[in-house]
Amino acid sequence: MPYRRGPVLNILDRYFLRELGQTIAATTIVLVAIFAGTSFAQVLKQVANGSFPASVMFQVLGLNMLDGLSTLLLLAGFVGTLWSLGRMYRESEMHVLSSSGMGPRGLLRPVALMAAVLAVLVGVVSMWLGPWAARTSDSLVAAANRSVIAAGLDAGRFTELPGKGGIIFVDSLSRDGSVLGNTFIATERDSPDGTRRLKVVTGKHGQLYQESDGDGRFLALSDGWQYEVPLGGDNWRKMQYERNDASLSNIQSDNDDEDPAHTLTTTQLFTVDSGDARAELAWRTIAPAMMLVLIMLAVPLSRQQPREARSARLIIALLVFYLYYLLLALCRSQLIKGKWHHATPMWIVCLLVFCLGAWLFRSQYAVRKPRKAVAR
Repeated sequence: MPYRRGPVLNILDRYFLRELGQTIAATTIVLVAIFAGTSFAQVLKQVANGSFPASVMFQVLGLNMLDGLSTLLLLAGFVGTLWSLGRMYRESEMHVLSSSGMGPRGLLRPVALMAAVLAVLVGVVSMWLGPWAARTSDSLVAAANRSVIAAGLDAGRFTELPGKGGIIFVDSLSRDGSVLGNTFIATERDSPDGTRRLKVVTGKHGQLYQESDGDGRFLALSDGWQYEVPLGGDNWRKMQYERNDASLSNIQSDNDDEDPAHTLTTTQLFTVDSGDARAELAWRTIAPAMMLVLIMLAVPLSRQQPREARSARLIIALLVFYLYYLLLALCRSQLIKGKWHHATPMWIVCLLVFCLGAWLFRSQYAVRKPRKAVAR
């Protein structure tokens, strides 16, 4: 029975959508599992370095995975479409459908619908969910670093303060963690003259309090001694005090990959005039278009012969994805450096790559001219 295109989704459209959806979902799960492993190793490294306490490790891990979901969806949509359509070509399903009357429009219709759904998902993640996850992660880490209770403080045990803030020991602790008994704090800092100094503070009582705006957290010690010992020197300083307040709010993460513009909302990026903000806004707005371009590329690249190796086209497609992503990353770096002030080159790259995919697809389905018979 010849293939006929109806006004609504027909059996073949639903079949294509089901195959594409299942393959893309499976690819996404695999990529998320791989990304979770690498992200977990990075989070463990930050915890070991004292960037934030282990009590918020899994929350930060989950938020980091949400933040990286936009890039994962781009790769999953591209590889999933390539793998799903490639399987149909290898098993000769596409040849059977073409012989029954299905033309290029019959293939593009379900693929375009799936690409539109994925583009919307990528847009939601890149413009809203990803920045929200980054802001929430930073707030969570900042709140945990301001709180010695979140750092795992326990009576009768030495505890390392977050952010390499030193060592603290208390012999008793109230149930809410705000009132401390005999307290011992040791920190090591660089002095203005370049020498390394060890600071030891003891107190009979301690209390944890917070500023009225909630931004600062301090530890007030009462009736104790403070010692400053230069390492390698003999000029010790000893001081007795009635009250000594120590700030716990200046502990910061040592992550060098932090991007302040990434935590801003999309609306805020329009009001910030800086290279980082322009680059971040361009990357967020172009992400849905990248999904459409990659799906357009995947359709012609997925065409295979029945006996062709599975990995042959996949390697070529991944190289194309890498080059396309690298070109956009280079354009983004120019925006960050301030050499460019608009995202027009990024859109030109997307348009050129989309036209390349459309030309490849059209050339594959072009009607072949019959060869002339050679008279003998």
